[in-house]
Amino acid sequence: MEIKSSYPRSEERSAGLTRPHQPENMAGLILLGLCFSHLLNDTIQSLIPAIYPVLKTTFRLDFGQIGLITLTFQLTSSLLQPLVGTYTDHKPKPFSLAIGMGVSLCGLLLLSRAWDYRVVLLAAGLVGVGSSIFHPEATRLARFSSGGRHGFAQSVFQLGGYMGTAIGPALAALIVVPAGQHSIAWFSIVALVAIVVLSRVGFWYKKVRTSQQKKSAQSLNRPSIPGWKVFAIISILAALIFSKYFYLASISSYYTFYLIDRFHLSIQSSQMLLFLFLFAVAIGTIIGGPIGDRYGRKLVIWFSILGVTPFTILLPYADLFWTCVLSVIIGLILASAFSAIIVYAQELVPGKVGMIGGVFYGLAFGMGGLGSAVLGKLADLTSIDFVYHVCSFLPLIGLLTVFLPNLDRWVANKGQ
Repeated sequence: MEIKSSYPRSEERSAGLTRPHQPENMAGLILLGLCFSHLLNDTIQSLIPAIYPVLKTTFRLDFGQIGLITLTFQLTSSLLQPLVGTYTDHKPKPFSLAIGMGVSLCGLLLLSRAWDYRVVLLAAGLVGVGSSIFHPEATRLARFSSGGRHGFAQSVFQLGGYMGTAIGPALAALIVVPAGQHSIAWFSIVALVAIVVLSRVGFWYKKVRTSQQKKSAQSLNRPSIPGWKVFAIISILAALIFSKYFYLASISSYYTFYLIDRFHLSIQSSQMLLFLFLFAVAIGTIIGGPIGDRYGRKLVIWFSILGVTPFTILLPYADLFWTCVLSVIIGLILASAFSAIIVYAQELVPGKVGMIGGVFYGLAFGMGGLGSAVLGKLADLTSIDFVYHVCSFLPLIGLLTVFLPNLDRWVANKGQ
């Protein structure tokens, strides 16, 4: 009984994601377009934490207030994404991607002219809303254009996001730090380019959906997994997301302050080292999907979440050179988990691609935002150095992976 090969095709039919009859290179171009758009989207988003030193000086903020900026951005994104994903599962919106980018553009322009801390929070919230509209439908389209290589497609899509997250701090160091807050408006060009690309993707998706609507009412061949089992597995995956993104929050939001405080680096030097870490994350993310396609998602999750622990524990004790080396290793290993987690959850709950994408991107952003706020307050009460000692043990939560079932084996046993 060959369930593994038949399942993705039946799932795609049930979700209305039947592959269109078109040349392979067209789907590949769409996937590259989504990757590029994700790069542009996350370049804009990564400007927010990258300019924290500038905002801290301009508005005389403490670490708690900085954490609240991230919390505002992440919560507006995380709370809306599951709702957007659930809605587009039933009513796909080809042009929602471009609309979401337009909302982010408004937030970006407002941030460049913000005259008060409350306006900064409003601008961050608008960027979060734009992100909440973008990610669930973009995740659906990435799977739609995957050609059955779901892990690979998610890795390519996420590669764009991580590359954008890495580029943002470098551009902030080169443009925003020397020129000041108003120079953020120059990044509106990035948003406008993304809107053009996503509009073209929307036209393609609308055309393909119209031609495929009659092929979407198929039932699943996969035996159902009991609801309690699904809930337990989703809870474990959520705990893994917590450990991953709480730790990433300690780097993305406070790594520059950590380097400045401990090694007395300049703002620009610390931001370039943040870029180095985020670039390693971008490279690492492309590894997890293909390996998961070939060897199983659970293996990737094991390696990524738990395998990074020795390096996170060593990081607070390292000198500047080894801090740079260890941060690159941590970024490479930790980044490979997310695409495996997303695809694992999509296989667990077939036919809910948008909802799963929204839930897990929402969890990722929410945990990142909550982590930033909590860790910022902890840094105010103790020190940045203490924060890194505490966070170094977070990857041990990865031990929960032992309770994740092998989905292919589960399906095979239930189908016999």
